[in-house]
Amino acid sequence: MWKRRVMKKKAIALLKHNYRRMVSVCFLIAVLTSAYAVSTTFLNLQIPSSYAPAESVFTLSIPNSEAVIGAVHNFADSTSLPGLLHGIPEAIIAVLIDLFSSTISVFFTLLRTANAAFTGGFGLPVIFSAVSVLFAFLYQIFVSNILIIGERRFFLENRSYRNTRISKIFFMYKLRCERHPAWVMLCRSFFQFLWNLTVIGGIIKHYEYLMIPYILAENPKVGRREAFSLSRQLMRRNKWKFFLLDLSFLGWHFLSLCTLGLLSYLFVHPYAAACRAEIYATLRRNYVLSRSPGYEALNDSYLEHVPSEDELLISKALYDDSQGPYTKISYFAPDEYPVFLFSVQPPLKAVKNPVNPARRYDALSYLFLFAAFSIFGWLLETLLQLLTNGIRTAEPILIGPWLPLYGIYGILLLIFLRRFYKKPVTTFVLCGLLYSVLEYIASVVIEMLTGIRVHDYSDFFLNLNGRIYLGESVSFAVIGCAFLYYLAPRWTDRYMKLGHSRRVLTCVILYSLFIADVIFSFRLIFI
Repeated sequence: MWKRRVMKKKAIALLKHNYRRMVSVCFLIAVLTSAYAVSTTFLNLQIPSSYAPAESVFTLSIPNSEAVIGAVHNFADSTSLPGLLHGIPEAIIAVLIDLFSSTISVFFTLLRTANAAFTGGFGLPVIFSAVSVLFAFLYQIFVSNILIIGERRFFLENRSYRNTRISKIFFMYKLRCERHPAWVMLCRSFFQFLWNLTVIGGIIKHYEYLMIPYILAENPKVGRREAFSLSRQLMRRNKWKFFLLDLSFLGWHFLSLCTLGLLSYLFVHPYAAACRAEIYATLRRNYVLSRSPGYEALNDSYLEHVPSEDELLISKALYDDSQGPYTKISYFAPDEYPVFLFSVQPPLKAVKNPVNPARRYDALSYLFLFAAFSIFGWLLETLLQLLTNGIRTAEPILIGPWLPLYGIYGILLLIFLRRFYKKPVTTFVLCGLLYSVLEYIASVVIEMLTGIRVHDYSDFFLNLNGRIYLGESVSFAVIGCAFLYYLAPRWTDRYMKLGHSRRVLTCVILYSLFIADVIFSFRLIFI
């Protein structure tokens, strides 16, 4: 049995001890997945403005509310049901939809596709929209769901190991164990959707399936039926108590709405996540001790028992005999979970030496990374537009797959911010500030040279002259940290393996294509 007050006290104690990491994990999950939609509202809130700057090249993402209201109007027009929204202010509907929904969603992407087909007929935009539905579906399965399991793993380890790293949310990818958990989570979502059609059954099944991500976080190899059965057993006679627990957070969620979601990721979500992790730990402990059916699947005893140094040495010696993949690189970090003792081990080819964000880069590496970041930025922007708009709406200045702003941003990060890599919070803030300055200057310069406003953020909350806004700066702070801590060192390691002559040839080819693209694109603009 568990008591709500006891679980909350333990969660508060964890927050006091490891506040920054817990907040960082919840914020990353909010940004990268469809969870915690309210917590990022203050970043991307759009407010109608009378300010009308020069015409923008890039069309901003279509809000979910616009997709829903457009679909309702299309349906009403086609079925002679005018007045379906009569008496309900569309502004209120729009705010509520955007508050409680995620931009990257299969449902809303499907709505955008349906709207495109209804208004424009079948054509290339509809084909792009259909492809975007597939992308959104795959993103939900192989990114959002996997990261949610990673978040559960972080909070489970954080209970006993106070130096648990933020990168733990990516542990499924490190294990190369995404397919089976993705399948189980897909089944969970599908069954939940079917039960939601009955309303009451949907609420009951929501709590019945609540422990599935935690079970997968503990044992990614657990079978689908076994995961559902274990969750059902763990939540037996606990669904009502969990419902009351959620009700106890309503006041906090209301205050979060008053702060446009800011309070959610600063306190509410870390608090609730820590509380749920404590409850799962209590339920699984009681289940294992009672030797209930299927308890063997809950096989990660190190979530509860922190091994001593002697136990680690003995385990390491025994593990060496098995010649496993972690043999050469396992280490004993204080207050961190011993990953080489985890029940699921990655294949040998998946185990790589840790990246070194403080490494040095030579001139060829900087040239290569500029081109690599520029191409990466183009791919990322294209994917995000397909996911959020349903179509490729942007018409970049360059014809080829280049976004030089990403390349300049990445190189400046490596030159000026690499020295701060041991202070991730400081690095995150500086990444956001650096991008904001760079984006503002680039917007002014391009508009002066071409007369074209590349972006128009005048309708967004907390924008500066419509050229930058808070949400974009925060998003690029996340991207900048990914550049600095992982992408740049990992890509450079692979680039250095080519040998000097091949590295030079690679740069010559890339920059020949880039310069040719710049010349041709600007000739089209000015002629």
